[in-house]
Order: sequence, then structure tokens, then C-alpha cells
Amino acid sequence: MSKKKPKKKQPSGDAPKKKKQRGFRIFLAVATIVAVAVVGIVFYGGKRSEEGAKQEKVTSAEPTRVKEAHGDLNKLVGRWLRPDGGYIIEIRSISANGKLDAGYFNPRPINVSRAEASRRGDDVRVFVELQDVGYPGSTYTLIYDPQPDVLRGVYFHAGLSQTFDVVFVRTQ
Repeated sequence: MSKKKPKKKQPSGDAPKKKKQRGFRIFLAVATIVAVAVVGIVFYGGKRSEEGAKQEKVTSAEPTRVKEAHGDLNKLVGRWLRPDGGYIIEIRSISANGKLDAGYFNPRPINVSRAEASRRGDDVRVFVELQDVGYPGSTYTLIYDPQPDVLRGVYFHAGLSQTFDVVFVRTQ
């Protein structure tokens, strides 16, 4: 005689409902966070001084700046010159997630494969990765110094596997 194995219990009919409820709760939490962020952006973005509004009208040819999401990261927008070699980083704009619309010139354009801005404590940081002939994965890791209005940090030359201390000064 063979013994039959007892059947495993089937989950009750409530299990799919609980999964649906959990999924709905996650959706509701994410939707709430997004709604709060949008309201904050609209509220914060709407408050501009008259002087700032006048300045924006005068400099309307400048790249669009996303002020609402990252306030002081917008200090980075502009052209930055590395005086020791004439290299230029041009930061045109910053998206809400910290991605930079940036260009790099020596003096001709060099492909920027990745460019990001972030905050770490009080530091405003910039990371730029180059991917081009002569620049195979070379990177800049910079920190914004507001007092002299410069970007300081290191340049990693991937082709040579060497790191150099660098400074960029604002030209625009």
C-alpha cells in the first residue's frame, strides 16, 4: 500500500486581494509623493523677486534653468574655463534629477557621455565623463567653491591612468 502525501493548502481567496491592496497602497504612496513634489515646485517656482524676473528678461538668451527642483545647483550653469589648458566645460541646464546638459571643448567639441550635478552635505558637486578619441572614459570630479566662483577637483585621464588637480573659472 502506498501512502498518499497530504495536499498542500491552497492560499485562501484573500491572498490575491492582499497583493492588490499592497500594490494599490504603493501606487497611492508614490502618487502622493509626486503630487507633493509638483505642488512644491509650482509654489516655490512662482516666488521670484522682481529683480530676478527683470534679470531673466534681460538674459532670456541664456539656457533655461530649472530653479524649482535644485535651487543652488543652478549656480553651475555657465561656461567654465580651465586656465592651464584652455579646456571649457559648458553647463547649459540642469534637469530635475541632476543630469547636466553639458559640453566639453578642447577647443573643438569632445563627446560628454555623462554629466551630473549633486549635493553632498554643503558641497555642490559636478561629475563629467568624456567618451571620445583621446578621452576614453576620462572624468572630471569637481566641487563648486562659491567664494571665488570656481569649480575645483580632479581630472582622471583614463588613457594615461593619471589624476591631475584642476580648477575651472567662470567665463559666463
